[in-house]
Amino acid sequence: MFELVPLEPVDYLVIGHLTEDLTKSGPRLGGTAAFSALTARSLGLRVGIVSALSEGTSLKALDGILVVKIPSTHNTTFENIYRGEGRDQILHHHAAPIPLENVPDIWRSASIVHLGPVARELGADWSEVVASHFSTSLIGITPQGWMRSWKEDGRVLPCKWDSADAYLPQAGAIVISREDVLGDDELIESMAHQTRILAVTEGSAGSVLYWNGDRRRFRAPEVEEVDATGAGDIFAAAFFVRLYATRDPWAAARFATQLAARSVTRPGLGAIPTQAEIQECLMEVF
Repeated sequence: MFELVPLEPVDYLVIGHLTEDLTKSGPRLGGTAAFSALTARSLGLRVGIVSALSEGTSLKALDGILVVKIPSTHNTTFENIYRGEGRDQILHHHAAPIPLENVPDIWRSASIVHLGPVARELGADWSEVVASHFSTSLIGITPQGWMRSWKEDGRVLPCKWDSADAYLPQAGAIVISREDVLGDDELIESMAHQTRILAVTEGSAGSVLYWNGDRRRFRAPEVEEVDATGAGDIFAAAFFVRLYATRDPWAAARFATQLAARSVTRPGLGAIPTQAEIQECLMEVF
């Protein structure tokens, strides 16, 4: 049973765990749901989140965003240890799963529905009903949470996306990172052939977009990196929003690449795009 909150229609719905991220400066709110939702709001959309959370979790950073909260003993809790171009990730706790019935009916007609699992919180049954329950929406997927496994000590390891064959044909667009697939170009090409639009983020190198049998690279501007956490989620939200607005995947990828690059210059949720950055990137794209 989901927590009752005053519900209004939303334009952008993100389904996935908000996380508690352990950092040197203390715990902070994170996860795909947080970064993507705040980015979509900055782009002018009404936003809703469906997540599982422990009692007393502060959502002050999400002020103005509606959240349906599924009760959970723990929050999904990650610790990221960065090293050079990569990171070691530890999963300390895992929140409750998110059943489809916890998504309010009024939100199922959102213009954009973003499935953003971070730790397998969306079960196998989701792949069977996505298209039918969100038939009028652009379905955007960031499958990172289905491409993770973890050991008993919590160390997170990449793994095969077992349900990919079910999701790829249903998605309006999919965003992955090159790190998610360990740089496997054959796997990336295979995924691109199975879905409509595939965007692959490559950190400071920018992104690569596969669409309609074509492939294009979008270079990111050089910036001083402070914290790359959430950059991929910011890219995804910006890409989905501009794709819906313009129906032009190339323009959407160019915009998202520019905006995500600027986000790494600030830590945590401070990375969310400012209005000045959004306008600057729009001007560069068009």
